Amino acid sequence: MNKIVEVSKLIKEYGRLTNKHKVLKEIDLEINKGEFISIMGPSGSGKTTLLNVMSTIDKGTSGEVLIDGKDVNSLKENELAMFRREVIGFVFQDFNLLDNMTISDNIALPLTLNNVKVEIILAKINELTKLLGIEKHLDKYPYQLSGGQKQRAGICRALITSPKVIFADEPTGALDSKSSIEVLECFANINKSFNTTIIMVTHDARASSYADRVMFLNDGSISGRLDSNGDKRQMFKKILNMIAMMGGYSDELI
Repeated sequence: MNKIVEVSKLIKEYGRLTNKHKVLKEIDLEINKGEFISIMGPSGSGKTTLLNVMSTIDKGTSGEVLIDGKDVNSLKENELAMFRREVIGFVFQDFNLLDNMTISDNIALPLTLNNVKVEIILAKINELTKLLGIEKHLDKYPYQLSGGQKQRAGICRALITSPKVIFADEPTGALDSKSSIEVLECFANINKSFNTTIIMVTHDARASSYADRVMFLNDGSISGRLDSNGDKRQMFKKILNMIAMMGGYSDELI
């Protein structure tokens, strides 16, 4: 399989001189095109930092991050901005929708900023909102939608540029269980329909059960891995067992 993300000896430190804190400790990670990956770990394990560095929001102290064959640390700011627009999609816990814009306009925003023709934008909005089941809410504003509907709108906005990789930071963290399942089913559908690589950080063992592979971080290092055979119930149990073996972080399981 083709590698879409390659992380090599990645170190991330904060602080100066004698007061340095190493958040990531020589992380090595390879993710293939079309994989759905979940990253789990207790608070302070470095999982969000890893996601931020992989997604170009932050930079590592040393080491290498390749996305689609490009060393993102070597890109200039204008090159990086274009790379993000063309290759990467983001889904956030708090949706990041603009309250003064309709759902349709929120979804269209990335293409509008790129001066894409209106008819192309409308066709993409129509395709994506039907796929994610929010086509009836396009003229509404974010405050008129449920949390699950808002997150699905956020996913549509992330997909509108046809990214190769979607980075999702706790995408179900602000949702109830019913809405969480709806959003996770959307991710699974997107992964299969478009062969889009999804890299998700979550505390939620049930959310991770939807992934092809779960990587566990502890104290800045990769401490475990689980691969799914497609059975979500079995994967959920395996994840809980792995967490128990690691000493548990029961306040963050579900």
